[in-house]
Amino acid sequence: MSLVRLNIKGISYSQTQNGAYALILNEVDGERKLPIVIGAFEAQSIAIALEKEIKPPRPLTHDLFKSFASRFDIIVKQVIIHKLVDGVFYSSIICERDKIEEIIDARTSDAIALALRFNAPIFTYKNILDKAGIYLSMSKKEDDENEVEAILQEEVTVDDNDEGGNVNYSHLSLEELNNLLGEAVRDEDYETAAKIRDEISKREKL
Repeated sequence: MSLVRLNIKGISYSQTQNGAYALILNEVDGERKLPIVIGAFEAQSIAIALEKEIKPPRPLTHDLFKSFASRFDIIVKQVIIHKLVDGVFYSSIICERDKIEEIIDARTSDAIALALRFNAPIFTYKNILDKAGIYLSMSKKEDDENEVEAILQEEVTVDDNDEGGNVNYSHLSLEELNNLLGEAVRDEDYETAAKIRDEISKREKL
């Protein structure tokens, strides 16, 4: 499968979904855009990396990883968005140390935040771009915002394990919530477990 190189076109905030951002990637030799819904923290980290003049007072998580990797002579060579399953992107970070390459699984937003810090190229496969790429007009800000808002509403493509759109548990029964809570704890997904627990507590107070 052929690889297509991507550049970061920008990040847009949803006016209707609290905490939801769309990261827009642009194919280098084409007009298609690849929109990915990401969380607020990851959006902030990517935005800071894009704005070279901005230096946070203390290192962010991705800055810490960069310092750690540099200390041990690890470089990030490239990032590949290699899979799209049920609307979720999966990515790999290609690293090298002592001329030995390693492939590390990563959330797409984390992988891109690191690629920016290492000046590493970002790629995806042509079949993924054929499936999820769109022609997004960036000429007018209003049109751009409307297009991005539609993407965020559909939640077609999201970052792996990210909370681009907040999960709504209100339609689930208590039994279903408790089952989900048990699964989240078993998977050690404590952030999701906390949200489900909050919803259960809210119901029990009614």
